[in-house]
Amino acid sequence: MSDTNITMYGTAWCGDCKRALRVLKELQWPYTYIDIEQDDQAAAYVQQVNNGNRSVPTIIFPDGSVLVEPSNATLKAKLETMERQS
Repeated sequence: MSDTNITMYGTAWCGDCKRALRVLKELQWPYTYIDIEQDDQAAAYVQQVNNGNRSVPTIIFPDGSVLVEPSNATLKAKLETMERQS
């Protein structure tokens, strides 16, 4: 899996973030986690991507695609697609 590291923006209190992190860990997928409450630039980026909203998790993929608050099934499908393409 070359160039498959994704970036996930989230918060410590977000249930959807915890759920998405469980999926990434379960699948042993490489990721970088950024807490937008600890990083003002990251918070501004999330708002830019989400039309002014601080929607988390916001997950950025190496191909530039973005998933916001994805279901487990949607996130797994995206990761499976990336795995097939690598």
